[in-house]
Amino acid sequence: MITLKNFQPRAYQESIQQTAKKYNTLIILPTGLGKTKTALLISIERLNLYPQSKTLFLTPTKPLAEQIQQEFQESSSLLKEEVVLFTGSVSPETREKLWAKAKVIVSTPQTISNDIINKRINVEEVSCLVVDEAHRGTGNYDYVWLAKHYYQTATYPRIIGLTASPGSDQVTIKAICQSLFIEEIEVRSKTDSDVSPYVQETEVELVKVELPEKLLKIKKFLDSCIKDKLEQLKSWGLIGSLQEAVSKKQLLLLQKSIQFKLSHGEKDIRLWQGISITAETIKAQHALELLETQGPESLYKYTSRIYEEAEKTKTKAVKNLAKDLNFKSAHILAESSIKEKIEHPKLIKLKEIIQEEVKKNKEVKIIIFNQYRDSAALIEKQLNVIPDVRAKLFVGQTKKEGIGLSQKEQAEILKLFGEYHYNVLVATSIGEEGLDIAEVNIVIFFEPVPSAIRTIQRKGRVGRQTKGRVIILMTQKTRDEAYHWVAFNKEKKMHQTLKTLKEKIKLESYTPTLDRFLKEPKVTIYIDSREKDSGIAKELIDQNVNIETKNLITDFVISDEIGIERKTVQDFADSIVDGRLLDQLKELKQNFPRPLIILEGDEDIYSVRKIHAHAIQGMLATITLSYGIPIISTKNTKETVSLLKVIANRFQTTKPREFTLRTGVKPLTLKEQQEFIIESLPGIGPSLAKSLLESLKSVSNIINSPEEVLQQVEKVGPKKAKEIRRVIDEEYKNG
Repeated sequence: MITLKNFQPRAYQESIQQTAKKYNTLIILPTGLGKTKTALLISIERLNLYPQSKTLFLTPTKPLAEQIQQEFQESSSLLKEEVVLFTGSVSPETREKLWAKAKVIVSTPQTISNDIINKRINVEEVSCLVVDEAHRGTGNYDYVWLAKHYYQTATYPRIIGLTASPGSDQVTIKAICQSLFIEEIEVRSKTDSDVSPYVQETEVELVKVELPEKLLKIKKFLDSCIKDKLEQLKSWGLIGSLQEAVSKKQLLLLQKSIQFKLSHGEKDIRLWQGISITAETIKAQHALELLETQGPESLYKYTSRIYEEAEKTKTKAVKNLAKDLNFKSAHILAESSIKEKIEHPKLIKLKEIIQEEVKKNKEVKIIIFNQYRDSAALIEKQLNVIPDVRAKLFVGQTKKEGIGLSQKEQAEILKLFGEYHYNVLVATSIGEEGLDIAEVNIVIFFEPVPSAIRTIQRKGRVGRQTKGRVIILMTQKTRDEAYHWVAFNKEKKMHQTLKTLKEKIKLESYTPTLDRFLKEPKVTIYIDSREKDSGIAKELIDQNVNIETKNLITDFVISDEIGIERKTVQDFADSIVDGRLLDQLKELKQNFPRPLIILEGDEDIYSVRKIHAHAIQGMLATITLSYGIPIISTKNTKETVSLLKVIANRFQTTKPREFTLRTGVKPLTLKEQQEFIIESLPGIGPSLAKSLLESLKSVSNIINSPEEVLQQVEKVGPKKAKEIRRVIDEEYKNG
């Protein structure tokens, strides 16, 4: 029998456990109140009830998975080897062996999806599926398919969702519940009687600042730049009244609308100009946001990139924006502001706050949130000149302008922060969600964010074991004010919605039906290995189709006669431009007597790319008349799968007849060819090949880079760099 250790359940955790005994449950608890421990309670109960079963704990990132694995090992009598970690860094073969012996598997959802598709694991024996950060459980995120597949497959299904902030409206919360087959909601706030004894008081302070005269002058130029462009769009009838601000979302929709009109033959010159001016407006709006929320240095970096790009590109939007007098004036003033050492007043106020707090308490721990990496890096640099301040940048993995941390580096920084090696963490959004960061005294928002979920997660970093403070810096009469009140109202609405759902609304629970007990698949469809991430493989599995992933010449093979190439509308247009399509057509025609193209998507094919309608029509005619390949259109993935299944049922008997499977390699895109070349280097897999190309930009740059440059790329150490250079540099010897 599995037991708890080093952990005494709280009353509200035991109360939630009672609900989870009977129902799939969404558990909503403020950050720091033991969501993982509550899931641990439920998991152990299920494992004891079904001794031959397993718990599968899904969480979005590897650092989170490692923390949860450790928590299960430390707080239960499970043996260490019975609680295993699944991530992409563990080989598929190893994962298959670990699954067989494990009682608790902690994994990222993408890894589990791949293992199910490739038939390495079977979730039939899982008696408890825990979905961490359950607010992600909507749309195409892997949680949605995994929950559905699990509920259709498991012998004793139970789903537990965990989140601190599910969303601000009833529609969003219900969508999460439907995706995860939730039957009951257990929600607690810090004011609930069974929770309040465990919650420390958190003081929220709004610190307002005003832009100095020089920055207001820059703002005026950018405002004028945006206003002029919007007035042009209005004069051409492309937008309506300017009484209210025109958002980026509205401008993106406008771009799409104009492209649609052009592709359908409208020849008004204002439409072509309108596309360019809309793009200019979006860029100018971003410049204004950087000025208002971050300061002149961030603005100047951005505008400098615009001017650099204007010298190289033929894109009218960039060139025209670079010529705009208002934009140019803002760029020049931003540069002079930096020379005059004019800082954003929020940065000045931030340094004052940090200096004062560190002076008062040498053991204070502070997290500063900033959503821009270059601004966060600037803050780290400026804080580290203050006596007794030991600030450290904490960002995600993706390298942007040389700034990025591996998951190992992230874990080490959190450890050192916990040990007071650092006393200030300057974090981007990576620090908001889920990570078990050491007890923090103060959280500072460098800028408000217009999201209830992100606001709640930021605030949740304090007030766990001791009293805490939240300080929100706000620039008056800028979007900072708007974002703050948007988030405030969304959070308020979320609490009201949850209360309503808990007290008045009975959610439509998922009732298990006979469709859970699937019959043996009747047809087999072979899928090219690169199609397994498209959603097709998951949908085919849901439709009771046996799938086999292989390296194929085309996307799908139904029989020795039938090969099928699937193109989304966007990919169809892209493949006309880059020339891939004709090669793929030749391969398809040469290898299959009955070739077929499926064109998937409900977008207008003439407006997804800037391609003349005649070029698209010419290609459609070539496919059907010159190559004799029929084209069938489908609206979405579900409809494509339905068509594939119908074709398979039509051309395969109850037991699929044997046939020789034509395997090979599909024509590679330029991107895939570049990755293929770099993957051939010693010790370089797909992930590292992408990192090298992203960092060094081209194959030739990688080939010509010395060892010390290669080592700057994440996960390329001295040995690997030396071996790469050896393979590249040593003389070829035949025999």
